[in-house]
Amino acid sequence: MENQEIRTALDRHWAASAAGDIEAEHEIYHDDVLVEYPQSGERIRGRHNIQALRGHHPAKLGFTIRRVLGSGDLWITEYILSYNEQPTQTVSIMEFRDGKVARETQYFADPFEPPAWRDQWVEHQEQ
Repeated sequence: MENQEIRTALDRHWAASAAGDIEAEHEIYHDDVLVEYPQSGERIRGRHNIQALRGHHPAKLGFTIRRVLGSGDLWITEYILSYNEQPTQTVSIMEFRDGKVARETQYFADPFEPPAWRDQWVEHQEQ
């Protein structure tokens, strides 16, 4: 699969995720996909299980894509995932096999107030 085809598939995936389209969101995954959440120590095996897990999420979710980078079989998406309007910085690392995601690792980080001592060296971003 060419880079542009994967990028198009990722754009569809993230748009479907944002729209709550549970069927279209999971078309990108292999049936035997492995999804890992290292911070909670969870592994979800199989497209059916990840779709069921996400389909039962109790929070209202929102997605703001910051950037998508990658080529070949490795793609990274940085985005803000909002749970009930509370933003969480998120990184998704997707490994493709035969044009579908075979493995995904997601990292989640809550925002925090930066310490004042760094102000003279930094610019502040919109969140």
